[in-house]
Amino acid sequence: MSDFDQFRLSDDHQELKAAVRDLAEDKIAPWAAAVDEESRYPQEAHDALVASDFHAPHVDEAYDGVGADALAVCLVIEEVARVCASSSLIPAVNKLGSMPVIIAGGDDVKQRYLPRLAAGEGFSYGLSEREAGSDTASMRCRAVRDGDDWVLSGQKSWITNAGVSEFYTVLAVTDPDGARGRNVSAFVVEKGDEGFTFGEKERKLGIKGSPTRELHFDKVRLPGDRIVGEPGTGLQTALKTLDHTRVTIGAQAVGIAQGALDFATSYVKEREQFGQAVAQFQGVQFMLADMAMKLEAARQMVYVAAAKSERDDPDLSFFGAAAKCFASDVAMEVTTDAVQLLGGSGYTRDYPVERMMRDAKITQIYEGTNQVQRVVMARQLLKR
Repeated sequence: MSDFDQFRLSDDHQELKAAVRDLAEDKIAPWAAAVDEESRYPQEAHDALVASDFHAPHVDEAYDGVGADALAVCLVIEEVARVCASSSLIPAVNKLGSMPVIIAGGDDVKQRYLPRLAAGEGFSYGLSEREAGSDTASMRCRAVRDGDDWVLSGQKSWITNAGVSEFYTVLAVTDPDGARGRNVSAFVVEKGDEGFTFGEKERKLGIKGSPTRELHFDKVRLPGDRIVGEPGTGLQTALKTLDHTRVTIGAQAVGIAQGALDFATSYVKEREQFGQAVAQFQGVQFMLADMAMKLEAARQMVYVAAAKSERDDPDLSFFGAAAKCFASDVAMEVTTDAVQLLGGSGYTRDYPVERMMRDAKITQIYEGTNQVQRVVMARQLLKR
């Protein structure tokens, strides 16, 4: 490979990107507005993604998956998010929920759950609580050892695709007297476990097609072989997971922004004012140029971070946080400008850009707020 090849997508990646775009345009885009309007799970997208093996492309071939690399996963998420952010959370959250198993799970846990994920059963992630969002180490969810089993009690908040996914990686304190941050363990909880229930769906600004609910654990008994990694290592595994999956949120943000830019560009070429297309006005051209420039910068940051994720580079923490933070800020700016370019029409639900603007907002918040991302980046800089 020449030194310059690293600055372009490989032929395989380009073919994948084109294939996902065709699928998204044909099988996902037609339902995006209704999914948002009705606040319903995008089952059409789910079925199309499962049928094409794009629902969890990160699962290794050893576990009946397709073994897509980190960049390929980002391309899938980006292209789906371009037409429907809610649907892009299917592959994104399947990676988020299963990464602790991939990173720290023993082969028995991997063999039990990853093939089922590859076959279409979803995987969600239970880290945040009502009083432990950014401050994850102060979680109150508890798992108490009882013989060979663990008994799980407590709750988790803001869980994406809760109630749809079959499996949940849940973080809980297993040593209340242990050192803060080193007293948490990870477990796989199954949807059918006795004592495991869901709260009501949150009524949200955006990503309305992706159900967000609380998880409630009322003395849920988990077999001892459901623990992921060694006791006390759960929080380290959770944070390492986020290093990898923040890159996918960057990809989602890039996709949302691209969808908004594409629509706005087409609109201003057709819309006429003062006897000419709006696109002929220099003020509009400057807006489009700035939107595209920032979007391409965000895209390159995400792709570089994806490559670092694939290699598990030591500076991934910085680049994952930077890619997520920058791309989500760009997505918010680009979608807001897209609404502006459509004028009054942009403010109505007759056009998709207002949905894209609402969807973009969450990318600045979940998997760590952008304020937290800046803390992560600063800490990495000060360690050097």
